[in-house]
Formats: sequence, structure tokens, C-alpha cells
Amino acid sequence: NLILSPAGICYSLLMPGHAGLGAPYQELLCSFADVDECAQGLDDCHTNALCQNTLTSYKCSCKPGYQGEGRQCEDIDECENELNGGCVHDCWNIPGNYRCTCFDGFMLAHDGHNCLDVDECLDNNGGCQHTCINVMGSYECRCKEGFFLSDNQHTCIHRSEEGLSCMNTNHGCSHICKEAPRGSVACECRPGFELAKNQRDCILTCNHGNGGCQHSCEDTAEGPECSCHPQYKMHADGRSCLETCAVNNGGCDRTCKDTSTGVHCSCPVGFTLQLDGKTCKDIDECQTRNGGCDHFCKNTMGSFDCSCRKGFKLLTDEKSCQDVDECSLDRTCDHSCINHPGTFTCACNKGYTLYGFTHCGDTNECSINNGGCQQVCVNTVGSYECQCHSTYKLHWNKKDCVGKGRRGSYSVSGLTIGPAAVSHVRLDPDPLRIVLMKCLLSSSECSAEYSARIWLPIILFLHTEKHSSVKESFRYANLTCSSGKQVPGAPGRPSATKEMFITIEFELETNQKEVTASCDLSCLVKRTEKRLRKAIRTLRKAAQREQFHLQLSGMDLEVAKKPPRTSERRVESCAVGQGHVGNQCVSCRAGTYYDGAQERCILCPNGTFQNEEGQITCEPCPRPDNPGPLKTPEAWNASDCGGLCQPGEYSADGFTPCQPCALGTFQPEAGRTSCFPCGGGLPTKHLGATSFQECETRVQCSPGHFYNTTTHRCIRCPAGTYQPEFGKNSCVSCPGNTMTDFDGSTNITQCKNRRCGGELGDFTGYIESPNYPGNYPANTECTWTINPPPKRRILIVVPEIFLPIEDDCGDYLVMRKTSSSNSVTTYETCQTYERPIAFTSRSKKLWIQFKSNEGNSARGFQVPYVTYDEDYQELIEDIVRDGRLYASENHQEILKDKKLIKALFDVLAHPQNYFKYTAQESREMFPRSFIRLLRSKVSRFLRPYK
Repeated sequence: NLILSPAGICYSLLMPGHAGLGAPYQELLCSFADVDECAQGLDDCHTNALCQNTLTSYKCSCKPGYQGEGRQCEDIDECENELNGGCVHDCWNIPGNYRCTCFDGFMLAHDGHNCLDVDECLDNNGGCQHTCINVMGSYECRCKEGFFLSDNQHTCIHRSEEGLSCMNTNHGCSHICKEAPRGSVACECRPGFELAKNQRDCILTCNHGNGGCQHSCEDTAEGPECSCHPQYKMHADGRSCLETCAVNNGGCDRTCKDTSTGVHCSCPVGFTLQLDGKTCKDIDECQTRNGGCDHFCKNTMGSFDCSCRKGFKLLTDEKSCQDVDECSLDRTCDHSCINHPGTFTCACNKGYTLYGFTHCGDTNECSINNGGCQQVCVNTVGSYECQCHSTYKLHWNKKDCVGKGRRGSYSVSGLTIGPAAVSHVRLDPDPLRIVLMKCLLSSSECSAEYSARIWLPIILFLHTEKHSSVKESFRYANLTCSSGKQVPGAPGRPSATKEMFITIEFELETNQKEVTASCDLSCLVKRTEKRLRKAIRTLRKAAQREQFHLQLSGMDLEVAKKPPRTSERRVESCAVGQGHVGNQCVSCRAGTYYDGAQERCILCPNGTFQNEEGQITCEPCPRPDNPGPLKTPEAWNASDCGGLCQPGEYSADGFTPCQPCALGTFQPEAGRTSCFPCGGGLPTKHLGATSFQECETRVQCSPGHFYNTTTHRCIRCPAGTYQPEFGKNSCVSCPGNTMTDFDGSTNITQCKNRRCGGELGDFTGYIESPNYPGNYPANTECTWTINPPPKRRILIVVPEIFLPIEDDCGDYLVMRKTSSSNSVTTYETCQTYERPIAFTSRSKKLWIQFKSNEGNSARGFQVPYVTYDEDYQELIEDIVRDGRLYASENHQEILKDKKLIKALFDVLAHPQNYFKYTAQESREMFPRSFIRLLRSKVSRFLRPYK
């Protein structure tokens, strides 16, 4: 857009946002027809003034040493003041300046003001034949014994001992001896001296060597009287003038103190005084035992700073380093956090995959070779399930499908809550662990109506002599009733004296989509309730007729005719499958089961296994009659039972004898009943292949691709999937709700959560780039609005921010009053800054936007904020604008420490909470230098609450 203005022509350009400007923003580029009056000599500035050109005009200012308004300038006579311009002898004013000079016999000191005595004797002995004596402002020649000084005052003449002539030793003249009539002598004095009344001695005057005075000399009847410049003081000798601390700090680098003998220079801690008695040199403390620092020592002027490696924090002694336990902080990891010295790792529960360093997303096992399922793979949250077509049933290995028998079994799946245990050598605490159960309904009269989906929350009640009822809820599971012959009678109850009751509660879903014109939602609910009551009546009758059975890990359990009685003594007990270790409940690990009679964990006996924790029985091996070579107890899974076909092998039941996978097939797992075909007619290099990579493909696909057995070409992995290996025939689905930026991804790190992060509260909160601390996704946009309660203002801390500057500011973070690019901007950046910064909002509310393009990516940011009472606005700004807050790395780390920031924000948001922290706690949390910095400011902050 073209804009005309009186001063020239302006072009309005819409530019992409970058640091310091709106995003996007409008920029005016103007061309003015300006005349440089200064360059063309069109100004009326004084000769002793400077001309500075401005837009459409100019301005005049007098040069240093002149005074006036620029068009008239007069010389400043610096010598007119009472200090004589600071000169101790003569001050000479010159145009625009002044200079000091010294009398004969003196020289100008380095400060350009003081005058120092010249030691003439240093130059050729002052021209003296015998001895040269330096005096203030002059010098004297003297002769050895038996000689006297000639009239030229430099050479020496041998004395005579006869008569009264000037050659006689006792002629009596102090300076010059002249022959007089009748053999007498007359005495004279050198220039600058006066002959005394006795006509022999000479009296010094101010005309010779300034009377022996260093600064000022005044002739009196008793001789010259010395005085000093006002900024100096007289030495004890009555002639010399000593510098005081008022003159150039006495020449001292640091501390100056006036003493009777002159100035005394000293240095602060961290410096040492040099041989000249004035200069201070910094002591490099890091050269001695690393300054006492545990990790890093950085020398500073007059001091030093200790700092720690990443993952460690400096203790309050400001020297020792301590590991930061990231796992003690909230939101460090989605599931499990494992602290290590200087770092930490996150681990996910079984069935979840780690992404973005700290987050866990459901693993889609079905995307990897169909989950190993022979027929149908159904992914579930945190797990997956293999299913078979209607004419098949699931093999014991839970993956293969075999011909359906006369009796069907139905899995009641359970949800594991809490972190998966990783230790196999001890009991592991686990808040909830599910017992695998099979529910068998053996009623030939089961009608189709009862085949409806019934969701079962299963609740276990464990009764012992010492423990009260323990209720353990399970996830709803799909149970389908089907017809079948009656199951043979139960073999009997467990021999243990402790009884376990399982109560099954039913719940039917009402789907709003099933609402019709003839039956509204209320009608649908009543129909569902009627179906539920009918199903319960039928099941109650089946239980009474002993037609309904429950099987737990191979054991048929009796159906109780009455609900269990509640124990009269209620004491705290552990969950099913858990025992007491000290004051904690811990689950029995895999390979063991909890024995209620012995109240402890027992190893699974031979012929059984247990691959779950917190169980009360062990599963029988698939072939207990032929367990194979491994008969040791404590089997963790079916493969420990022995006799399984190894990867690359198969058999009709998964046990030996086995045969290798045929050419063109492969099998990566043990105990399987078939092998997977390579597909597309591809052969394998040999019998017994264990992976698709052993299939002889026409080309080898690189990471980020998969081999299409139909087209025999490598296809890029679609968006939302990745493949890190060579020669694969599928891509792995990204975990949870994550997505890749583009197709052809090669690593799990390219799976990113696009949800904008953060928590916005009235008093504290934070904003977070998507997928933080992993790299944020491309082409994303996030907006947040912080609108604090009335009479509160916003304080922001940016501990660190990672944005790629090489993107030409394609990725940026901006904080403004509103979404309008013309509104007041508080903060904007498109670069990486690892140094923290704290600042107050320029507006009472903040509109925040983060935007990324399709270019480079980075970690992004996690930015906390706090709102505070607006009465303390001036104080808070004083704190955050104090350079000492960021001066040392020690202080910078405080603004990066989530625990310390939380404490600071707690006090800022609610000042009365300051009293929650004792003085000792404060000293232990913050370094002394930080407390010293803020003590006076914090006391002001808290004054209204005292």
C-alpha cells in the first residue's frame, strides 16, 4: 500500500512475525526528502558547537569545554574556580580546555594536576664535580673535605690554610666568597637566596626551587612557609604534600584511607595488593583446589562461582552439588520415573510406549505383525487381544486359533492400575493387579436374549481369620452367554481353610443411538432395566441348579447360595495376591502365588506357571503331563514349562516334536502352531526363518519404509507410523494419540502429541508447547489466555526456551494484551535462550500464541506464571529488573528449579504463606547470596502482613 505523507512517501508492508514485533505485523518503510543542513553548511551553529542532523531539521550543542545553547558558545575558564582547576602550581586556560604546568625543578604527575619534585642528581650527577644533593624543587652540589664550591656552584677548589683569602678554609661564606681589599673577603648568595644580616649566611626564598615547597610557597621573616593545595595535606617535613583520598581516590584501585603518612590503599576480599601499593589484582580462587567447588569453578572479578553439571543443583553452601531428584516433582513422567545421578528416565506400564521423553501412549500391538495373532487382533488401551473367527477358538498361547471344542470359555479381562513391576527377585508393591479368570456358563437353555453384551465389574471378597473383607474392583469385561452342554461337576473346593468369594455385578449399557420415534430415552432405559432383571433371574436360577460355574486358573469354584458374611473384626488388610512386608502391602511377583493359609508368597510348583504379579494361584502348563526338560519351580510363563517349539518352528499344539517353518514362511515366537507366509510368493533364504527380514524381497527397504508384497516395492510409512529398521513389511503405529509430522518417519521420537499443554489457574499455572519436553510438531498453533482475578497482575518466568533461529522466525512465541497485532506486547521471541528471564506483564491480562511452521523443530518451552496483588507492582518489577537476579549461574539455576519456583510463586501468590517456611527451611532452599539480594525487598513485600 502506498501512503503519502507531508515528509515523503511510505510503503505499508505486511511482514511475518519475528522477535520483538507482532506476528504478523505491519511495517512502514518511508522515504523522506530530508536535507542534511549540517553537511551542506546551512546550519547556524556556533563555530565551537556540534551540528547534528535530524528528520526535517537539525540541532546545535556546544563542544566540551564550552557553554551556551549551541548557537552561541563561550569558553569555560576552568582555572577560575577556587581549586585552580585542580592544578597545584599554574593553571592555563586554553580554548575549550585547560592545562596544568609546574615550576622549575618540578614535573607534572600522571594525573595531570599534581607536581612532583625532579631529582636532578639522577642526570649526570646534576653536573656536580663531587656530590649532588637533591632537595625539593632544586639540588645542591657539595665538595669533599678540603675543597670548597667554586663560583659556578658545580666544581670544587682545594682550600688553602693561609691568610683570610677565599682560598682559606675559614673564610665563613655560605655560598660565594669574593676577594676584598686589604686581604678581606665578601660573601654573596646564589640566585634565589638572600644574604643574612651576619653577611655570611644565605637565606632561601620562594624564588629558588619554590622555596623547597612542593605546592605553594610564601616568604616570611623566618623564611619560606609551605602550604598545600586544598585537596592535599602537609607532610610532617613541612614541605611535601601528601595526596588524600579526595584526589583520584588517592591513586588507589579500590579502598583508600588517609593516614598521617599519606594515603593507604587496600583491596577487598578476592584481591591482592600489588608491589606499587595501589593496584589490586584479582585472585583466581579456581586455581587452588578448584575453589572448593564439587563440579565447575568459574573465576569472577574479586570472587568465583561454583556451578554443577546438568541434573545436579548447587546446595546452599554454594559449593556442593546434589543430584536433582526429578522423580520427586509432579508431572515428571506419565507413569514410572527412575532417578539416576544427574538425570532420570521414564518407563511406561506394560502395553504403553514412551514418547516425548516423559509421556506414555497406548501401544498398538496390532500394527506390528498383527500383534502375532493368527487371525484377528483387537487393540485395547494398555493391551491387545487375539480373537478367532466363529468356527475357531483361541489356543492356550493366546495367539493361534484352533478348531472349536464343545465347551467354550470366555475371558474376563482385567485392567492393571499403577506401574508395572520390574524386579523378579522380591515382592513388588503394586496398588492393583488383576486375577485372570474364566467365566463358564453351561446352560443348554440359554436363549439368544441372554446373549446380549453384559459388562461385568467383578468384585473379589477375601475372608480370613485376621482380615476383613477386601473389595477389589475390575474393569468391565464383555461376557457373551452361549448354549452348551453342562460342565461336569466341580472337582471340589480348594483345600485351603481361607475362603474366597467372588461377587459378580451386572450392568447393561443404554445406547442413545437406539432411541426411536416410538421409544424415547426413558422408554429405552426401562426396557434395558427389564432385560437386566430378567438376566439376573435366569442367572440366579442357573446358580441354584448348579448350571453356572466360575473357573479360576483351572480351578472350578462353587457358587455360594448366600452372600458372604462380613467379618466382625475389621482390620486393615492387603489386596488379593498381596502380603504384608513391614507396614506395606506388596504383590507376589511373577512365578509365585499368594497362599492364604500360610499368608506368604509360594513358588509355583512343577507343571505350573504364573506370568502375572499379585495372583493367588498358578496356571497349569499347557501340557502338564509332558512339561519338557524344564521342570524347575518358579516358572514365569508358559515357555518356562519346557517342550515349546522355538522361533522358526511350529507344531499342531505348539509343543515338541516341532518342524521348521517351510520356505516362504517365518515365525518369530515360541510355542506357535503355524508360521506366517512372507506373502507375494516370496521365498525365504532357508527353512526355519524367524522374521520377515529373512524373506528374499526384490529390494531392501530402508528405515521409514515397508515392503509391499503385492507391488514388490518399498512404500513410505504413512503419517502416524514409523519404522526404524531395514527390510520390514509393516510400519509401527505411533503410541496413543500421537502423530508424525510427515510420512516416512524412522523413529518413535517423530511421533508427537499435538495437544497444547499447560494448566491455567487464577493464582499459578503454566503453558507448555505440544509434546514437551519432546520436540513440538510442525504446523501447530496454540493459544492461551491468562485472565487473573481483579486487582492482580501477572509475573512470567521463562526458565529456558528452545526455538530454531535458522527457521527465519517461522516458529515463535508471543505474549500480548489481545490477539490484535497492534496491542501491547509483553514478550516475543523466535530464538533459543537457555538463560532464564523473569518479567511482569505490561497488561492486566495476557493473550499468548505459539506457532510453528513445517521447518525445523525443537524442544519448545514450559513457562510458569503467578498472579500477585497489584499493590506490589513496583516491588515485583524492582526484583525482576535487578541485574543481580541473573548475574551468577547460581541465581539462574534458581529460576530453572521447579521446586524453588513453586515455593517462590506460593509466597508471591499468597504472601501470608511466607510464614509456612521457617528461616531454616529458607536457608536450606536458597543460597545465601539470593537471600541477601531479596531480604530487604521481601521484608517490604510482607510489611502489610506483619
